Amino acid sequence: MNRLDRQILGLALPTFATLLAEPTLILVDTALVGRLGVDPLAGLSLASTILTTIVGVCIFLAYATTASTARHLGAGQRRDALRLGMDGIWLAVGLGLLLGLTLLLGGETILGWFAPDEAVLVEGRNYLSASAWGLPGMLAVLAATGTVRGMLDTRTPLVVATVGALANVPLSYVLIYPAGLGIAGAGYGTAIAQTLMGVALSSVVISEATRVGASLLPSGAGVLLALRDSVPLIIRTLILRASILLTVTAAVALGTTALAAHQIINSVWNFAAYGLDALAIAAQALVGQAMGASNENRVRAVLARCLQWGVGVGGLFGLVLALGAPLIPRLFTESLTVVDWAQAGLIVCAIGLPVAALAYMLDGVLIGAGDMVHLAKMMLVALLAYVPVPLVLASPGNDLGRLGLVLLWAGYVGIFMGLRSITLFIRTRGDKWIVLGGSR
Repeated sequence: MNRLDRQILGLALPTFATLLAEPTLILVDTALVGRLGVDPLAGLSLASTILTTIVGVCIFLAYATTASTARHLGAGQRRDALRLGMDGIWLAVGLGLLLGLTLLLGGETILGWFAPDEAVLVEGRNYLSASAWGLPGMLAVLAATGTVRGMLDTRTPLVVATVGALANVPLSYVLIYPAGLGIAGAGYGTAIAQTLMGVALSSVVISEATRVGASLLPSGAGVLLALRDSVPLIIRTLILRASILLTVTAAVALGTTALAAHQIINSVWNFAAYGLDALAIAAQALVGQAMGASNENRVRAVLARCLQWGVGVGGLFGLVLALGAPLIPRLFTESLTVVDWAQAGLIVCAIGLPVAALAYMLDGVLIGAGDMVHLAKMMLVALLAYVPVPLVLASPGNDLGRLGLVLLWAGYVGIFMGLRSITLFIRTRGDKWIVLGGSR
């Protein structure tokens, strides 16, 4: 194993464990709520999709700060790097308060857009209302983690994420069952865990900023600049979340059983996807630093090795998922019908994971390079090609049952993820995405 491989793994392995914290929180909620019945599980599926969509749209807080911090450190500008990190945290808290209030006041209306059954609507509303309180903490986690990763420190986010994920298990259990809060207990547990994680990680950034003499106060110009520079990444992320919302909309139309099975499939897919994203984030940091140091050979070397690692790990994940597909759904529900439908969808996901790995890796490389505008355009191309699949499956009169769920996931994995892989691979074959120096 050469030095570059050790650097990639040294960043990716702790990041992998850190990223698993978020899907682990959802998996814990899924496992605990699944024992309450099919309606609560379906309500969790819908509500958690909305919540993760909101948080996912704000992923630019992590990605942009990782890339910009890495670039400035590569150019020897540590104080500026921490200044950007502090602006990112202030932006995160402000957005979290605004979005949390939006969920508290309009959560039921948003859920109603999906036209679920009344029982599913009530369960989803209870989860959203409880989770909304944790949004400032959730977004602060993103901004602070991005800053720390940009400094090539993946160990600190790992420790914080591990403690938070472990604390969430007994906390959610107590609130759901002994406290009798039901699905709302899962939302409160996750909100509390995320808030504590946000405080812990922000404290690390504040401490380092103080050490190097960077201001801790919000810079209005800096916050606005961070938001402006992130617009292409926000658009790219909105398109990604639109694909996920279209997918869950089609699952709702296919019925409560399909929606419950979709929650299991989606939770497992996210678990694997976050693992692949660990390698992508390693690529972000290493490419960003190489760009800042104006080392094109290093950029190309990181690209080549990260692609090899990504496809290999994607294939391994796919094999494990294929072997575990008959057993995994039984961890979440006692409904044999839901188990059967989820198993079929998981097989489709297992086949598509190597393709998804290529898309994730190239995404990470291009984010690290600051090639955000092209990423947004290619994401739009993939979405437009995928749109007909969920629209047809969600149209009135379609009663395809399990086959419909399988076709839905085949479209998402094969068309949406496949086109992302192809278009981004073509982009990295050229030179236009490589812009060397401390800023793009």
